[in-house]
Amino acid sequence: MKMTEIRDKTIDELSAAEGDLKREMFNLRFQVVTGEIQNPRRIRAARREIARLKTVAGEKRRMEAKGPDAPVEKGSGTPVEKGAAAPKEEGKK
Repeated sequence: MKMTEIRDKTIDELSAAEGDLKREMFNLRFQVVTGEIQNPRRIRAARREIARLKTVAGEKRRMEAKGPDAPVEKGSGTPVEKGAAAPKEEGKK
């Protein structure tokens, strides 16, 4: 799944997709043990896709907690913390 497709989903849809991938990982692990696995690279791909789903779900939960009027970091869709981007002055501690 592409990130644009993942970002378009709701938190409930992301949780359902994560559950599906976890079941797939369970089955893939059994295939490894029994020697029946067709595509061992699928384990890595599924693990990474689960991580993507969790990342976007976390971003969406933080956005809901901050509210719809929170400033958003350009390009990422994540809220900006107040004072987080303040540059440090040179020579001062």
